[in-house]
Amino acid sequence: MKTHRILTSSGAPLLATLLVTLIAAPSCAKPSASGGALAPTFEGVDAQRQQVAIGLALAGEGFDQPTDIQAVPGQPGRMVVLEKTGAAKWWTPASGESGPWLRREVLTRSEQGLLGLAFHPKFTANGRFFVNYSVDVGGQKTTRVAEWAVAAGKAIAETKPREVRTILEVAQPWANHNAGQLAFGPDGMLYIGMGDGGAANDPKGHGQDLGTLLGAMLRIDVDRPGEGGRAYAIPADNPFVKQAGARPEIWAYGLRNPWRYSFAPDGRLVVADVGQNRFEEITIVGKGQNHGWNRREGRECFPPGSECSDFSSTDPIWVYPRSEGISVTGGHVYTGSVAALRGMYVFGDYGSGRLWALPLPEVKIGTPSKPIRALGRFQISPTAFGVGHDGEMYVADFARGRIYRITDR
Repeated sequence: MKTHRILTSSGAPLLATLLVTLIAAPSCAKPSASGGALAPTFEGVDAQRQQVAIGLALAGEGFDQPTDIQAVPGQPGRMVVLEKTGAAKWWTPASGESGPWLRREVLTRSEQGLLGLAFHPKFTANGRFFVNYSVDVGGQKTTRVAEWAVAAGKAIAETKPREVRTILEVAQPWANHNAGQLAFGPDGMLYIGMGDGGAANDPKGHGQDLGTLLGAMLRIDVDRPGEGGRAYAIPADNPFVKQAGARPEIWAYGLRNPWRYSFAPDGRLVVADVGQNRFEEITIVGKGQNHGWNRREGRECFPPGSECSDFSSTDPIWVYPRSEGISVTGGHVYTGSVAALRGMYVFGDYGSGRLWALPLPEVKIGTPSKPIRALGRFQISPTAFGVGHDGEMYVADFARGRIYRITDR
């Protein structure tokens, strides 16, 4: 069996946890009568929560450790799936067909790899897209965000992507907590989620250091050149542009490892931030906000037992303990055919295979006005969620290389 060493948020090998999940899978979920679909089980606190009856219908398989799912703009029914080991494939959910599209040599130890892709808002006209991956630069582990391009207007399966230029490189002290996603906001800016650099407990204090790009959500303009030959411009309304000693690319900070985020229909940025030892969190990230790490984990002081009453930060909107999961994977506000889920933020946990639906609060800070819904525990290790052109939502199973569509049960 081919395996890659992945670390948990505390730095311990996740491979053992993953193998336990595989061995114990029959108690977590079961295939339905349709053959490829999975049905949930409800355990622990989920058994007491409001529940939404869903299933997971097999929509694609044969992927090597999928890390991202993106719909191709202007090409209905066609998506792209990234693989940790360095390949991207085109994929047609309706038929399950897929084929090779892009290949890049990447580092793959721990949480390194081919991690994120974002199509330019004007991709149909310019063929531009952006990729986040791990590389070795002179012996230094490095996150690279690069611009790629294809011939505009051609079917994605008929194109040959080419790497155009490096946009941004960030040195990584360790091989975990690299985050990796890219997303364009409603404002046309590129948002880049950076983890704290790894190890455990944020030993270098990156989360609270505005002088580093680690532990932060970045926001840059890739449509204009920057000063001094920089490949991007700094938006004038970024919050720390005029603050001495702060990196002007930073939009918000105090993040530990933002593993998947998305923009809600109302424009708010919803981030899943992986915890250290006690809590996983869902956070609405806003301009200039400090989200607490490494002085807080979830809503509690960090390390446990320390004093943080004099420390001000923005609390997450949802927190769950390690009894429910060990590594949160962010999703999207649901817009598909399951009526009971529409308008709620759907996300999951990599370690436990649990999925939830969270009503977002009407205000930017505070507890959701309605309780979370349990969608159940499935025989999957969710690493990414994607939304098709028709609004249907898909979830990638890292362990088995499959992609499922969320359906009514």
